[in-house]
This record gives sequence, structure tokens and C-alpha cells, in this order.
Amino acid sequence: MKRKLEISELIFKILSYLLLTIFALSCLYPFVYAISAAISGRSYVDYNQVLLFPKGVQFDAFREMFGNNMFWNSYSNTLFLTFFGTLWALGVSILGGYALSKKRLLFRRTFNFFLVFTMWFSAGLVPQYLNYINTKKVFNSVGISDDKWLVVIAMGMAAMNIILLRNAFEGVPSEIEEAAIVDGATEMQVLSKVYIPMSKSTIATVALFFGISRWNGYFWARQMMSNLNEHPLQVFVRRQLEYFTDPETSAGWNKTYASDSVIYALIVCSIVPIIIIYPFIQKYFAKGVNMGGVKE
Repeated sequence: MKRKLEISELIFKILSYLLLTIFALSCLYPFVYAISAAISGRSYVDYNQVLLFPKGVQFDAFREMFGNNMFWNSYSNTLFLTFFGTLWALGVSILGGYALSKKRLLFRRTFNFFLVFTMWFSAGLVPQYLNYINTKKVFNSVGISDDKWLVVIAMGMAAMNIILLRNAFEGVPSEIEEAAIVDGATEMQVLSKVYIPMSKSTIATVALFFGISRWNGYFWARQMMSNLNEHPLQVFVRRQLEYFTDPETSAGWNKTYASDSVIYALIVCSIVPIIIIYPFIQKYFAKGVNMGGVKE
């Protein structure tokens, strides 16, 4: 009986590792293909001869992209939106989660209900758009003409992340807070010296959520930013895709690399920062979600 269990466990492990390996390769393949298509020769890309490894290696598509000033401008806009957008949204979420974690907060249940209610129902796309447009008018009236700040502030609310932080703060032992208050700590000192250090895994996870959301932000950035010089990288990639897939552009294309290679080069450059940063935050991911997603 014991031998049968050992054999069944061995078979289960082999199948599990095999399936996980296939799944990992299937996730990795699109990225490898994008790199290969970006550095392959024009004829190989146009005739779909690139399957995994590059053929007719050239780097002219990357040179074309790096020589485009709009690319660097959109990249800087994305860095701006990601950095300040993450800081702003994280600050709002930490303060909101901390306040909602306190049982002494008046109307705490009501606030929690309305917070969760926004996850079930939303006003809709058109009212949200009108709200942003009115906010833009207010910004312009006080002299803020840079629409990037509008995107930063308008995208600073995420109910799910506030709930994750609220649950994480509720898991902090109340005895530690009481000891800090006895020692003369103020409310902000309790938050900054007790709650934030003891919930850094959840905070790092939420920061990752916000960062990826801001980095990949496309729709509202395109709708709220009328100035092309303020568009982030994802909007620039979309504009380039529309340009290079235009029949007139394709008909007049006479370069040594395919027009699709430029698109793939843009895609590679747009995801490299996330790939670099993610391994450093990954160690907090599972712990942070468990701390913030499970309430005892």
C-alpha cells in the first residue's frame, strides 16, 4: 500500500512539473517571439518565417525607435504617471485603509459599505467621463494646464486595494498600538512607526498593483490628454500601431526591416521595466495578498 502511494505521488509530481513547465513556456513564448520579430529581417517577418529564434538579425528597428523623440517623450510621461500616480494612490489607500480599520471611527460600517458598493456597481463610462472633464475644467481654472496631474489624481482611488490595506491593518495587534500611545505617539506616528512597517508586504503588493496599472494606463490617458506631447507610452504605441498598419504606410515601406518590427521593439521596451522590477517585489506578493485578503 505504501509503495502504491509513493508511485502515485511520483506520478503526480511528474505531471505537475510537466504542466507547470508547459504553462511557463507558453507565457514566455510571446515575449521571446516579440524580441525575435523585432530584430529579424524584413522578409522573414513579412512572410511569417519567425517562429522562435530571430532570422537575419538586424537592430535597425530599435535604432528607428530610439531615434524618435516622441518615444522618449512618451517614456518620460509614463515614468511620471507611474511614479507620482503610485505615490498618490498609495497614500490615499494607506490613509483610507488605516481609518477604516479603526472600530472607533464614526459611521465605519457605512463607509465600508459604500466602499464595497463601488465594486459591485458603477455609475458607468459616460458619467465617469463627464466627471473627469469637469475636474479638468477645475484644474484649468486654477492654472493647472498639465493633464498628467489630472490622470495622477483622478486615478488615485481603488476600492480593492483599500480593502486589502484595511484588512492588513486590522491584523496588527492592538496591544502594540496601545503601547505606542502610552509612550506618547500621535496618530500619524502610530501609522508611520507601527502599522506601515508591520504591513510592508501588503503595501509593497498594493504598490505593485498601482504601478502596473499606471504603467499600462491607456484608455483614460488617451481620453483626457489632448496634447500629444503628454501622451504616455501605451498611447504612443497605439498611435504607432495605427500608423504602421495603415495600407498607405505599408505600400510605401522600403526599409530593410519590417514595419511590424518597430511595433515589437516598442512592445519589448514597454515591458522591460516591469520585468526588471517585478522580481524584487515578488517575494512580498503572496504574503501581502494573504495578509490583506484574509480576515480572521
